[in-house]
Amino acid sequence: MNNFEFKNPTKIIFGRDTIVKLAEELPTDAKVLVLYGGGSIKKNGIYNQVKAALKDITHFEFGGIPANPEYSILMEALQVIKEKHITYLLAVGGGSVIDGTKFLSAAALYKGDTPWDILANRTPTLKGLPFGTVLTLPATGSEMNSGAVITNNKTQEKLGMGGAGLFPQFSILDPQVIKSVPKRQLVNGITDAFTHVLEQYLTYPAGALLQDRFAESIMNTLLEVAPTVVKDPSDYNAASNFMWSCTMALNGLIQKGVPTDWAVHAMVHELTALYGIDHARTLAIIAPSHYQYNFEAKKEKLAQYAERVWNITEGSVEDKAYAAIEKTESFFNQMGIETKLSKYTEDFDGTAEIISKRFTERGWLGLGEHKSLTPEDVENIVHMVY
Repeated sequence: MNNFEFKNPTKIIFGRDTIVKLAEELPTDAKVLVLYGGGSIKKNGIYNQVKAALKDITHFEFGGIPANPEYSILMEALQVIKEKHITYLLAVGGGSVIDGTKFLSAAALYKGDTPWDILANRTPTLKGLPFGTVLTLPATGSEMNSGAVITNNKTQEKLGMGGAGLFPQFSILDPQVIKSVPKRQLVNGITDAFTHVLEQYLTYPAGALLQDRFAESIMNTLLEVAPTVVKDPSDYNAASNFMWSCTMALNGLIQKGVPTDWAVHAMVHELTALYGIDHARTLAIIAPSHYQYNFEAKKEKLAQYAERVWNITEGSVEDKAYAAIEKTESFFNQMGIETKLSKYTEDFDGTAEIISKRFTERGWLGLGEHKSLTPEDVENIVHMVY
């Protein structure tokens, strides 16, 4: 097991009817900006719960943060923060709203001329404007980590950011909120969380026995509850296990002491930036081909994954490893997710070359757990998904 340090300061408030506890977590003299997405929270009752909880606290609103939070819209929110002298941010939404809020937390205290430089220069944020979250869609784990990904439609870029100053101070997780989430978004959430685990697990054996078991348990739980969550999201037991699995998949715990990959995410962010494809679906497009292309380096963990998650015990290491890749792609397909780029766009010629060129220009010359995946390798992998 590798050396590691672990600290996660986010307070989790989990369970039924917990949104009422919101005011208890906020300073009484705070000037709060409530951030949300397309307005679904006004249809499912979450908005009214939040408003009731904030009745004695000065607050303002900014809605309209889109999926794949867009830089220009976030800059409008930043102007509100400055004009209203906001002291606290509250994200009410899924990963996109929370990621956008993290950017605003950093940008509000940023001393440079252009906040996009936080992302372009990979500047860690050590101190940001304090914020909390009310989670409405389990998927990204952003409610309990310090990472975010922001899209710039003008430059067709999607870049990540992070830092110790970007952990939510608290996150409220009421599993009841998913009962109004559309099936497509539930499937996306399951896929997103499952792939987050794969990025931290499918590398090479590092002797981290407990970390492996943590990762496998999250994947097994997602596989177990997925059919019920999709069929009946009002099932509280399934919803609660789904929500907590998504949070645990990316709160930093399972990546400690082990090598991690994240090359899949680097590639899929480009597909979303270029074509606007749902993040989870780009993960399903790239992941199987990535594992096939890097088979020799990953086959030991693939075989372990086959045995412990898919119950594949027959055959050689190679046989089990290949079967695990097939099972993973089949799982995505069974949930209704296509795993070829051509199913999402007809204008895909040259995509691999564009992505490879971008990685070269950014200096991303060695990705993956071995830092050996070159832009040329990336080009080859993306060609496989056409």
